Amino acid sequence: MSNFKKVQDYLVQLNLVADQVDTAEELVIINDPDSGLVNLIIDCEDPILVIEQLILTLDTPGPDAFRTLLKLNRELLHGAYCLDETGRKVIYRDTLQLETLDLNELEASIDSLRLALAEHAGTLLDLVKGNAR
Repeated sequence: MSNFKKVQDYLVQLNLVADQVDTAEELVIINDPDSGLVNLIIDCEDPILVIEQLILTLDTPGPDAFRTLLKLNRELLHGAYCLDETGRKVIYRDTLQLETLDLNELEASIDSLRLALAEHAGTLLDLVKGNAR
């Protein structure tokens, strides 16, 4: 079984329905807004699985916002908040080894994102407003 097929099977077991599937790129996009998953990208880039979701866009990125994000990263169970190449888009990103990937590992990564969004909602909203804590 291919790694992409294995990932797709795990997503079904986790009751996550793919809105878009690109078999050529081995990429899936998940939307489950009730749990905070909006355009969650799950991308098989052998030998790793990349899990990525846009969290917010900073109007005026600066040291206070970056310091806040680094502090929030310490609280994440899996993955990290990172910036795109412009330094304005905050993205949740996690990478997992495809060869040894199991259902529990994928679920833990996705649950980490859900938990982070719930726990960090106030701080993330402050970042959008330009009020870094």
